[in-house]
Amino acid sequence: MSTRNRRLGFRVPVDMFMNQYINDRPFRALTTNLSESGAYVNLVKGAPFCRDTRVIGVEFKLPGTAETIWARGEICYDQIDQYFHGTGVKFTAMPRTHARMLRDYCVERRRSHLGSLLRRIRRPAPDLALVQ
Repeated sequence: MSTRNRRLGFRVPVDMFMNQYINDRPFRALTTNLSESGAYVNLVKGAPFCRDTRVIGVEFKLPGTAETIWARGEICYDQIDQYFHGTGVKFTAMPRTHARMLRDYCVERRRSHLGSLLRRIRRPAPDLALVQ
C-alpha cells in the first residue's frame, strides 16, 4: 500500500463505530475521521485481515441520524501498530442520498468548527492591567 496522501477532502474528527465488510465478513471497527471521500478506520489487531483485500464495504450511522449509510471503498493506506490495524478507506460507490447526507454532515461539522475558531479569535483580549 502506498503511504502517499491521496485524500480528496478534508476530514472531520469523529469517533463512531462502523461495520467493515472484508470478504463478505462483518467486523466491528472504529473511525476517527471522516470526509465525503473516505474515512480512517481502526480494527482490533487480532481481527483476521487479508492484505490482498483492496475492496471493502462499510456501513455506519452518522451521529444524530437514524439512517444507515452504505458504501463500497478501496483501501489506500494501512498501518499496523501494537493494538490496531488502521486503514485509510477511499469511498468508491455510495447511493446518492447517502452521499448527500455525508456531504451535508461534513460541511456542517466544518462550519461549526470554523465558527468556534472565529469566536475565539474575535473574543476581546484580557486587560493586562487587571491581571497584575
